[in-house]
Amino acid sequence: MNACKTWSTPVAKEEVKPVPCALCGGERFAPSLSCEGFSYVKCSECGLVQMNPQPVAESVKSRYGDNYLAYEIENEESFLILQKLGLADAGFFEIERKLMERNPKGKPKVLDVGCATGALLGFLEGKNWQVTGVEISPSAEYAREKRRLDVRSVTVEDCGFPDASFDVVLASHLIEHLNRPREFIREIGRILSPGGYFLLTTPNIDGFQSRLFGSRWRAAIFDHLYLFSVRTLKAMLKAEGFVTNGVYTWGGLAVGTAPRMVKRFADKAVKLFGIGDVMLIKATRPLGL
Repeated sequence: MNACKTWSTPVAKEEVKPVPCALCGGERFAPSLSCEGFSYVKCSECGLVQMNPQPVAESVKSRYGDNYLAYEIENEESFLILQKLGLADAGFFEIERKLMERNPKGKPKVLDVGCATGALLGFLEGKNWQVTGVEISPSAEYAREKRRLDVRSVTVEDCGFPDASFDVVLASHLIEHLNRPREFIREIGRILSPGGYFLLTTPNIDGFQSRLFGSRWRAAIFDHLYLFSVRTLKAMLKAEGFVTNGVYTWGGLAVGTAPRMVKRFADKAVKLFGIGDVMLIKATRPLGL
């Protein structure tokens, strides 16, 4: 039984450099996953799994070109369905209701970092949100032209948003691609309103699928520089002043890896026990920070 992997750019020789652990700053690592053409190590201090040496930021950015746009366009409908389901699990629509009740004449502000083609932002704009996106790939131009959305084509750190700009920040399947995930979280803390919500979705290396497939796990791909567990991601959020309000996981077995009834049972079981293939952490920036 083979695990199907998500889309990834081809493994290539790129400029790389050693980096300290993004969570604790440690410099001692042990082998973790050995994949075809690349590998991961685990920090001996905190357990964060990462590529090291790591491709430099310029090389990472160059991966996301027209092929990536075609992939996002082809899959945007199914991705949007999954995003809505994850947001519902995390109570996003209850957050939405409360924000709109608090200010019935205004629009709550949401930022989607790594918004791809803007499908989710388009959906939220239709529900009376004031929406902004960040996307460094050609998908940004697509979102602007097709959906007339405010999508910035630089990293969120380079956008220069004022302090406390947004009520909610979303980042789905983004943080694992970043060279500096902790600095990213820090910037979200700056631009998020006190009491605002940060909903962060990423693969879960402590999930059932990762344990079952090891280096053949579908999230162990060349584009993922970091593979978080619930523990390491919560620790990184806490280190930057966030409080975790909820952890939600889903995904027992990928389509095609098991008979339908077995997959259905696995999907329910991992959700019940919190060992799903994907996790969403809901965190807040406390009042007074």
